[in-house]
Amino acid sequence: MAFRFHIAAVILTLVFAIVCASDPSPLQDFCVAVPDANATVFVNGKICKDPKLVKPKDFFFPGLNKPGSTANPLGSNVTQVNVNQIPGLNTLGVSLARLDFAPYGLNPPHTHPRATEVLFVLEGTLLVGFVTSNPGMNMKNKLFTKVLNPGDVFVFPQGLIHFQFNQGKTDAVAFAGFGSQNPGVITIANAVVGSDPPISPDVLTKAFQVGNDAIKKLQSQFWWDNNYNP
Repeated sequence: MAFRFHIAAVILTLVFAIVCASDPSPLQDFCVAVPDANATVFVNGKICKDPKLVKPKDFFFPGLNKPGSTANPLGSNVTQVNVNQIPGLNTLGVSLARLDFAPYGLNPPHTHPRATEVLFVLEGTLLVGFVTSNPGMNMKNKLFTKVLNPGDVFVFPQGLIHFQFNQGKTDAVAFAGFGSQNPGVITIANAVVGSDPPISPDVLTKAFQVGNDAIKKLQSQFWWDNNYNP
């Protein structure tokens, strides 16, 4: 009986830890972010504005109908609309983004550490996919991929590496919803070979099973960030 009790306690502890790691539910109607260190209410990394001072503009963002510039080596642009653009999103656990693609443009493999993503294609044709984590012994990470056309929706589970590629000859546009007011983004190539200071080549040559020259070449080039924060 004591053993079962300890097992139950461990399970409850793990569940509690998972719950605490997610975006907290607000304890008030809203918590508009304000850069004021002297304010008295602090929720989920942001200071709350006094409700009496909240304005409609705190819940507003204009211009998402305008395409982002894809004139970069990736041929893509992600216009983020999260709590940093709409302060009223603070504690509400949602945000969105507009994704623009030139022909053969790529939103490279990346992760959102704090959010699941739901992608809706408005124009064009996108090849999308995500890779599973923690495969079993002698197993490979599984790729889930799909070609999306206008009107199609695809889900990328929280934290998993995923990508979107415009395989058509015309521009493509998509909109993404996230289960966090601040989903975060880690672009794999930028983080691994473009960090500052750089990761030791001894680490990367062993991780990628390539020569030192290949790693130095990758680390020496400029790594483009296609995420635009208005």
